[in-house]
Amino acid sequence: MILTVTLNAAIDKRYVLEQLTIGSVNRTISTQASAGGKGINVARVCHLLGEPVIATGFVGGFSGQYIQSETNKQGITSKFYNVAGESRTCINMYDQSTSVQTEVLEGGINVSPDDENGFKELYSSLLDDVNIVVISGSVPTGSSDSIYNELVEIAKSKNKKVIVDTSKDYLKRILDVHPTMIKPNSDELAYLKDLNNLTKSEAIIAAKELHLTGIELVAVSLGAEGSIVAYDNKVYNVIIPPVQTVNSVGCGDSMIAGFATGLSRGLPILDIIKLASACGTSNALSEETGFVDPDQVTELIQKVVVEELA
Repeated sequence: MILTVTLNAAIDKRYVLEQLTIGSVNRTISTQASAGGKGINVARVCHLLGEPVIATGFVGGFSGQYIQSETNKQGITSKFYNVAGESRTCINMYDQSTSVQTEVLEGGINVSPDDENGFKELYSSLLDDVNIVVISGSVPTGSSDSIYNELVEIAKSKNKKVIVDTSKDYLKRILDVHPTMIKPNSDELAYLKDLNNLTKSEAIIAAKELHLTGIELVAVSLGAEGSIVAYDNKVYNVIIPPVQTVNSVGCGDSMIAGFATGLSRGLPILDIIKLASACGTSNALSEETGFVDPDQVTELIQKVVVEELA
């Protein structure tokens, strides 16, 4: 079973517009609302793949009630920690005339040291029933700088595999406690190296270096170019099939769900990489965020190419 942690859960709203005009009234063609936050997206995709999953994190207010209700409706077991305040709403606006997506993300609720301690007690108890933990996304206001490191260390003390998908300084700090897996994109990897950007060759070298520090699995997502994966002292170049992207939001979360599911099932690494890549591609073909079609994933797996690099 998989446990996903979303410390900054949200209501995700997707607005489809004929044309987004700045400084004017814009009316939607269609609107979708869902329980969101990166960890919840991961949980949704794991569930669609048929993997048992529990979702946890902080929620607050009426928005928090909605997040818990929607998560349960989707067949995901939710065990959130309730705090004062209102969970955030995040908006994705899709301009049909340009195929450009614009996101507006709220900061999130405030949490106190007592809230963190209460959550860590809940989290520790939930670990007893799972074998894989996925910690994803940003953190609420008031969170301690060490919160992700502490969650990784608690999980490792119980011999659980831990996947972390975060960014900026939280990603830098997490390297000190060696989670099982990290999945930076090219920009996040460049940030780790204190550079503005990286070439693909530089990304390959950086992924191998991170792997050699003690991180079992390093996956660098490169969007339409696929990914680079370092594992067991080997580096792989992953080529995904070309598709017409409908929605890029949630592709990374879907990819993480594929990795978590593959690890939970004990699949060989090449099969895990192909499953994860197919999940990210399937999300790109869906209007929904953090969503895959399992039959489509099965078809896409056959089209993913994994090359071992010298």
